[in-house]
Amino acid sequence: MFYALLLAIAIQAVGVYALIAFDVIQYEAGTYSWVAVALGSFIFGIGIILAGGCATGTWYRAAEGLIGSWIALIFYMLTSAIMKTGVLLPVNTQLSSIQVMDNSISRSIGVDVWILIAILVIIVAIILWNESKKPKIAIPKMKAKKTGIAHILFEKRWPPFVTASLVGIIAIVAWVLSEATGRMSGLGITTPSANIIQYLVMGDAQYLNWGVFLVLGLFIGSFVAAKGSGEFRLRVPDAKTMVSSLLGGILMGFGASLAGGCTIGNGLVQTAMFSWQGWISLAFTIFGVWTATYFVFVRPNKKKSTVSTSVEA
Repeated sequence: MFYALLLAIAIQAVGVYALIAFDVIQYEAGTYSWVAVALGSFIFGIGIILAGGCATGTWYRAAEGLIGSWIALIFYMLTSAIMKTGVLLPVNTQLSSIQVMDNSISRSIGVDVWILIAILVIIVAIILWNESKKPKIAIPKMKAKKTGIAHILFEKRWPPFVTASLVGIIAIVAWVLSEATGRMSGLGITTPSANIIQYLVMGDAQYLNWGVFLVLGLFIGSFVAAKGSGEFRLRVPDAKTMVSSLLGGILMGFGASLAGGCTIGNGLVQTAMFSWQGWISLAFTIFGVWTATYFVFVRPNKKKSTVSTSVEA
C-alpha cells in the first residue's frame, strides 16, 4: 500500500533529521544524475515484474524456498557486482556523469528541510484520518494454530500502518547502527548484495560491512518466519518462469546500480532524506512496474479476452 510507504518515509524523515540536528549522525546529500536515476529506476521497475518481486522481496522469497527467486537473486547480485566493480563499471560511470546536479531538494528550492518534512507529515496525517473514517472490511481469518508470541509473529495479520510504523523506526535505528561501524548510510540492499559476490570472488574482508550482515539477517529472519508460519517449501517453477526470473534479476541489478539504489535505498531511505534521487527513483520505478505489468499481464489478457469473444460470436 502506497499510503503505508508514505507513513514509513515520514517517520524516518522526522527521526533521521532529528538525529542529524543533534549531531548523532552525519549526512550529506551530494550530487546525482537525473538521467541515470530515471533510466535505472525504470529498468529496475521492469525487472521487479519479471523477477516476481523487488530486491528485498527476492531476498525474502528466496528464503521461503522459491527457486525462481533464487535465480533472480543470484543474477541480481552478480549484475550489481559487475556494474559496481566489473566490466560494466565504465558504463555505469559514464551514464552517472550525465546531467549531475545537487541532490538536496531543500537546497535546490531554498526551503528548510523541516518545512518539507512538516508538509509530508501533514499529508500523511490527513491520509491516516481519511482511512480511519472508511468502513472496516471484515477479512476472513483462518483458525489460529499457535498462541502467544508465536501467533503474533507467524500467524496474525499485522495492519499495514502498524507495519509501516515499525519499518520507519527500524530505518531510523539502521542509520545509527550503520554509522557506528563507519558506514555512512541507512538501509540498503543493492550494494551489500554486490559486496557478497565481491567478497566470495576476491576474499577481501573490506566488503564485509554492516550492509552485508543486514541482507544476510533479512534472509535468516525471512527463513525463520517462513518455517514458523509453515510457508517454507521448495517450489520449482516452469522453464518460462525461470527465464523470466533470470532476466528480472539482471534488469534489477543493472537498474538499481545505475539508479544508486532500489526500492529500499531510494524508495524508502533517499525519499526520507528529501533527495531528488529518492523521489525521482520512486516515480520512475512505479512507471517501470506499470509498463511491465501492462505488457506482461494486462495486454496478453486483453488479447485472450478478444479472441475468446470472437470465438463465442
